[in-house]
Amino acid sequence: MNNTLRSTGDWKPEPVAEQFIRTYLEEALRACPGAAGFADLLLDRVAIRLRDLLDYICFDDERLIPALKAAGWREKGVGHYGNPLGWFPDFVHRVGKQTIYFRVEFVEDFLSANGITAAIEGQQGGRFRQARIFEGTTHDFGVVERHGYAGVNPEPVSESLIRVAKTHQQAFRARRRQFDHPEQGFDYTDQLVEAAVRDLGKDWSCALFLRAEREYWMTRNRAGRVQKERQDALGIGWANQDHHTYDSSRTWFYRTIRVLETLGFECRELFYAGAGAGWGSQILEQPVLQSVIFADIDLAPEELGLDFAHQTNIAPLHPYRRAGLWCYLHGESMLEAGLNHLECMYDSKRFNSQFEELNIPMMAPFSDFPHLYQALTVGEWWPVDPNRIDHLVEEGHITAEMGENFKMHGAIGSHFENLERNDGFKGFNQPGIDDVLRIIDPRKQLVEG
Repeated sequence: MNNTLRSTGDWKPEPVAEQFIRTYLEEALRACPGAAGFADLLLDRVAIRLRDLLDYICFDDERLIPALKAAGWREKGVGHYGNPLGWFPDFVHRVGKQTIYFRVEFVEDFLSANGITAAIEGQQGGRFRQARIFEGTTHDFGVVERHGYAGVNPEPVSESLIRVAKTHQQAFRARRRQFDHPEQGFDYTDQLVEAAVRDLGKDWSCALFLRAEREYWMTRNRAGRVQKERQDALGIGWANQDHHTYDSSRTWFYRTIRVLETLGFECRELFYAGAGAGWGSQILEQPVLQSVIFADIDLAPEELGLDFAHQTNIAPLHPYRRAGLWCYLHGESMLEAGLNHLECMYDSKRFNSQFEELNIPMMAPFSDFPHLYQALTVGEWWPVDPNRIDHLVEEGHITAEMGENFKMHGAIGSHFENLERNDGFKGFNQPGIDDVLRIIDPRKQLVEG
């Protein structure tokens, strides 16, 4: 595990690098009408910017290297350059036609959805596939799918291992989530995850696990189902995902983190909201998938120096704060409740406009800066076990009136998030998140009348 924690304040907008990549992309699109037309279609149909899907770029002119380095890219392998300062695609020096590759969830789904015939490199069911799809005068464009693979060349995978991966994918999809006691659920989940990691390694297992998590979340979130169907119509899937958000009780937070670390996630930075806010969050990143987890927990002001991700004896706060109450009402995110929300990258204004046309209401944004925009859909209500509500009232976590409201109408459950990043900014807005978490506390979200 990487225990080097980075302050969220260390992430900064990187306008020089962003201008470099945008100029490069714009010039390539001018030279490739097919790709330019698809970029316009993405924006018009599903509010996705092609820039947010960029995966890696093959270039054949060594004269580009000094400009790359001046803009912040560094050599991470022979002829392979990455920019560690933010959300930017890699550049790979390779003799041949210059090609810009962007991410899709599955190459075959993309080709089918767009009526394109192209040769696919890589095995079906393997960890990496790609295809060149649009030909231009100076640059071609291609699509790439990754399942826990960081390279840029397909590596052979045995058919027997592909069958094993399919078995683990099904095990994650069919994962039992309801248990008499959370400890049983975490023990069971640990066994499934550890078995997958033994057979497939952390990175491939992580990709399969997160796909199953998103699928379960969609069964409980209409906004996510609607948007996924729209993105599938263009063959993109969830390729524009930014991060997944888990809620956990204090008692079982370390077990949630253990599952994620087994899958290769590393603790990246901490959020401490400060006095009165009542929450903290461990942000984790899977370095190969470049996938981020926001893991929320109740936290008291005097605990701001606590390594709560690995503490095994954190007693519940009384009364519960937002995450603790949500988990008691609905269950642990890692178990029966599922993700609190999924966040994906969009052109924020277009997304809001399109969701308005779909009659899916949005909350007011909790981040609205040139480099970062974040807004949640209005929460979807879930029914709650009356016995859980009675216990919360008896223990003084909620009032009797709140309890009756929850029994009659349910309590706020999951969201979908519209997120826009600019200038490669990888961080988050802690004050804004503090504000929105106060708003979506189930006690603040009661049905009137």
